[in-house]
Amino acid sequence: MTIEKYGAIDIGSNAVRLLISSIHEEEGQTTRFKKTSLVRVPIRLGADVFKTKRVSEENITRMIDTMQAYHLLMKTHKVVKYKACATSAMREAENGKELVDFIKEKTGIQIDIIDGKDEAAIIAMTDLHDLINTDATYLYVDVGGGSTEFTIYHNGSVITSRSFKLGTVRLLNKLVSEDIWNEVEQWIKKNTQDYPRVSLIGSGGNINNIFKNSGKSPGKPLSFLYLSSYYKLLNSLTYEERIWQLNLNQDRADVIIPAARIYLSAMKWSRAKDIYVPKIGLSDGIIKSLYNEKLKDR
Repeated sequence: MTIEKYGAIDIGSNAVRLLISSIHEEEGQTTRFKKTSLVRVPIRLGADVFKTKRVSEENITRMIDTMQAYHLLMKTHKVVKYKACATSAMREAENGKELVDFIKEKTGIQIDIIDGKDEAAIIAMTDLHDLINTDATYLYVDVGGGSTEFTIYHNGSVITSRSFKLGTVRLLNKLVSEDIWNEVEQWIKKNTQDYPRVSLIGSGGNINNIFKNSGKSPGKPLSFLYLSSYYKLLNSLTYEERIWQLNLNQDRADVIIPAARIYLSAMKWSRAKDIYVPKIGLSDGIIKSLYNEKLKDR
């Protein structure tokens, strides 16, 4: 058996994450991907960029500190391969390329700024075989701070995917027009109308938190009714009450409301009654893409 560690850095609009996974390979067996470490720093780049088009000096300093810490963590874990991907906030920042060069100079970490299409494609690489029934239809919804990626699965295959500038940080800052909401609604309805039954698959820190608080067993879905009731509860509480009563982190207590709204809207427009929460996302897709690159090189 061979064991190697890979690293994935997801530089999102709300937080910057480092996932370290162990890849277990044994001849004649299915390769295993085991999460070894997950670190999250809530820098919230989108709060700068979506309003000013630039990453602030304060957040540039925080990014450098975070990348230095991640570099050391990967070194001590003996990570043999890594990839760092920046999404919505960095691709819209006027000083994004400049910051990428600065981070490379200061920390040695190379960052790729990916577009929405690439982001959706990487997310689609995540291993959903344990969850997806080959004779069913799913709408995969990955909600981020700056964008949301939607992917349609049918009979175990990807049918289509699309990224929209509909994210929690944008919504908090009132930077999402009704035209965007209408565009998302039309896309979901058009691409799910031919399927009699669709279930949602939700990924992102907010839906993971909602699922954790539900007390549901892993693999069991949340109902539209439950998510709708929880959304009403969130809206009935103040920011401080959500932190105290629901035990939410301060950087989660505000974005969780717009996130729930996106999931509920997607369920309504696709006529889905259930949402599955497998705890996977862009970082898992990055790990899988690194492994696929290794297989191609053999």
